[in-house]
Amino acid sequence: MTLEEIYQVVEACVGLGIKKVRITGGEPLTRYGITGLIEKIFKLDEIKDIAITTNGILLKKYAKELKKAGLNRVNISLDTMKRSKYKDITRFGNIEDVLEGIEEAKKVGLFPIKINTVLIGGFNDDEIEDLVELTRNEDIQVRFIELMPIGQAANWARENFIPNTTVLERFKELTPAPGGDKSSPAEYYVLPGGLGKVGLINPISHQFCSNCNRLRLTADGKIKPCLHSNQEIDVLQTIRKGQNVKGLIESAILQKPSEHHLNSGEAIDRDMIRIGG
Repeated sequence: MTLEEIYQVVEACVGLGIKKVRITGGEPLTRYGITGLIEKIFKLDEIKDIAITTNGILLKKYAKELKKAGLNRVNISLDTMKRSKYKDITRFGNIEDVLEGIEEAKKVGLFPIKINTVLIGGFNDDEIEDLVELTRNEDIQVRFIELMPIGQAANWARENFIPNTTVLERFKELTPAPGGDKSSPAEYYVLPGGLGKVGLINPISHQFCSNCNRLRLTADGKIKPCLHSNQEIDVLQTIRKGQNVKGLIESAILQKPSEHHLNSGEAIDRDMIRIGG
């Protein structure tokens, strides 16, 4: 999709009551013109929140520009705090770039900063303590996400799955955070006296489908009413044929399933990077 087509979808969504937009990937900061898109979305009066999910490598370079364009906050995907592991899983990445990006995001006021960590048995479950401890003295949110069986790695994901209850078992001092947003996929906890929060996103062990109010738009112009379903609605062709985009999106909202069926072994064909993180 072109940036103009993405904006057209956002504009139609606004007309249906959507007030929050998140730009994901792949890696959105490699997309030429991304700050211009954010700036256009920001100018829509109905939009109350614009966020981005990034690997953080380019965040130091673009954080100030993104904030000026209207970005409110960032989610940073970070599955390990160890330099050697990070380089191994990214094939070239330097974790220092990510850490410097986080500091720059703090400096320009992109709050709250959320670190998303997919919990993987035998890979990073030995880092749970280090990640939780980040929230003791920092006003950030570290969110553990259960490994989902999606795309080509579905069987591998099932073999390496561990439930998020592991975090609570290892950190007995974590207590439920007061308040909370029912539409959020995360259940939040706090350390005694901690400045930040620990979030648990449990799509496998504890479904939160009844509170899900999200739609996803893929880079090739498909709307997914549910992340964990192969159902896709082609909005790009609707745009290019000059047809009723708003009506199609409204139909997609009404087609959101009551729950997903990953636990029953349903396979999701697309890889996560082709859906949007």
